[in-house]
Amino acid sequence: MTRRKTQSGHKANKPSQGGFVRIISGRWRGRKLPVHDVAGLRPTTDRVKETVFNWLAPEIHGARCLDLFAGSGSLGLEALSRGANHLTLLELDSKAAGQLKRNLDTLGTTQATLHQTDTLTYLANPGTAFDLVFIDPPFRRDMLSDVFRLLESNGWLAPEALIYLEAEKELGLPDTPEHWQLLKEKTAGQVSYRLYQREEL
Repeated sequence: MTRRKTQSGHKANKPSQGGFVRIISGRWRGRKLPVHDVAGLRPTTDRVKETVFNWLAPEIHGARCLDLFAGSGSLGLEALSRGANHLTLLELDSKAAGQLKRNLDTLGTTQATLHQTDTLTYLANPGTAFDLVFIDPPFRRDMLSDVFRLLESNGWLAPEALIYLEAEKELGLPDTPEHWQLLKEKTAGQVSYRLYQREEL
């Protein structure tokens, strides 16, 4: 879990993951999906994912979700499996994006849109409002302030959107917008993960 992240987003955990991510619950419960061997790719561990989706359980059904640094797609696909209405995934790395596309085809879903793109470039455009946003950026790249600013300034967040943030523990509590209320917070190893809710302005 301490491996440095790349732009692709999630955690490399190959000894226990075996090159796959597992969907824990919902319509695709128990499905294992391959993860491309991209340096720095870090699928969120099952233990963290279980906790996060316990937090999110009352809000998932019908939600429009945005996974900003999709990597393996572990978080976004779990949300879709549990009843989210639509998922938009952003992934810069071509190999990781290619594997994501194959996994979406395997699942046969029409409720997901994948963009192979740089997240900050994508967010710089006018957005549509999402109910739930997953932010799990590359470690030690100092991207969070730009991500927060673009989400807010370009209309990517619904009035009471939920924002999940996963970052290196050493970063400490990030400087989020004042109207983001911290709901939940935990640490696992070298990773801190938090759930915020945006208060309507």
